[in-house]
Amino acid sequence: MRILSGVQPSGKLHLGNFFGAMKQHIEAQEREECFIFIANYHALTTIQDADRLRALTRDVALDYLALGLDPAKACLFRQSDVPEVTELAWILSTVTGKGLLERAVSFKDKTAKGLSASMGLFCYPILQAADILIYHSDVVPVGKDQVQHIEMTADMAGYFNNTYKCEVFKLPQARLNEAAIVPGVDGEKMSKSYGNTLDLFDDAKSAKKKIMSIKTDSTPVEEPKDPTTCNIFALLKLFASKDEIAEWDARYRKGGMGYGDAKKRLAEFFEEKFGPARERRATLEKDPSYAEDVLASGGKKARAVAQGVMAKVRDACGIVIHH
Repeated sequence: MRILSGVQPSGKLHLGNFFGAMKQHIEAQEREECFIFIANYHALTTIQDADRLRALTRDVALDYLALGLDPAKACLFRQSDVPEVTELAWILSTVTGKGLLERAVSFKDKTAKGLSASMGLFCYPILQAADILIYHSDVVPVGKDQVQHIEMTADMAGYFNNTYKCEVFKLPQARLNEAAIVPGVDGEKMSKSYGNTLDLFDDAKSAKKKIMSIKTDSTPVEEPKDPTTCNIFALLKLFASKDEIAEWDARYRKGGMGYGDAKKRLAEFFEEKFGPARERRATLEKDPSYAEDVLASGGKKARAVAQGVMAKVRDACGIVIHH
């Protein structure tokens, strides 16, 4: 079973990235064949500064390695190390109707938030489909907001197979991540664009300061509190055991507890979980060649698969390349 996932190098990774995707990627490497790519072509829709893109791409690799991704078990690579993916995107665009792309919810959402409506943003689902299809991926773990893109990928694979009367592409399945909605410090969904994140590799002091600033309601200490509407409780649930969650639930409902107690416990959890990874990351950062070697060898492995698939694609549509 081959699992494929991409992560955009668009800024510092935060708690929402970890519980929304990275944790599942790192756990999946024990059971399945994982291909995880750093989507630097995709990032060009928002990052147009060469040095920054290079640095952020390297940072994502360091973050994954520090958090426990094992290059002996999972294939971690840069999207741009497999240039065939852009060739496939062009070929898919010749069999895909404009109407399909106009229905993409994420395009509407992003332009509504003020991102410029570039052709890159509009054609994003085609490059995403190429990313998925070129590695014969079986499963793509996604959040609910990305399910439509996987359905569009299956549509594009079908258009190609039907147009050229072939069975080149495997139809991928979406696998829904457990819906970990991670609230930010302001109570909205945690997101870089809202500036409300708890960054994974913040030092202990900054992380604690941010946690202590998380918004709560103004229920007095002695009054009972509703854990189901509390941001701190939602975050505690991501870290604590079932038994400990039950204890916090009871404390909330009983009253006599200030939110500060729950915040302090959350800060402890954060440090227990990410403190050791922060130290590993600092060590990895001292040897820039290590992350680069991991990405280069991952890229070679991924490209070998992509080249096999592209040979069939070219053959099906009559494109001749003399090497």
